[in-house]
Amino acid sequence: MPVKHNLFEDLKLTREEVDTRRKSDDRLSKLLDDYDAIDADVLKAESAAAADDEVKKLKEKRLLAKDRIVQQLEYPGTRGAGNGFDAQ
Repeated sequence: MPVKHNLFEDLKLTREEVDTRRKSDDRLSKLLDDYDAIDADVLKAESAAAADDEVKKLKEKRLLAKDRIVQQLEYPGTRGAGNGFDAQ
C-alpha cells in the first residue's frame, strides 16, 4: 500500500517550522503546494499499479520539487546558492 512521503522528516524541520516560514515566503508556499500535488500523483500512480517508468518519473519530479524547497529554505529570496555568483 502506498504511503505519503514525509517531507518534514527529510527537511529535518517540524510542520510548524515550515508553516511559519511558509506564511512569510510566497515562493516557498508555491513550492510546497507543487510538492503536495506531485506527491499525490505518485500515490495515485502507485495505487493504480502504474508502469514502473511512470512511477519513477513522478518520483524524480517529486525529488526535484523537494530540492527546490530545500534551496528556498536555505537561500530565501534568491534562486539558490549560486545566485549572484560571478565566475571569473
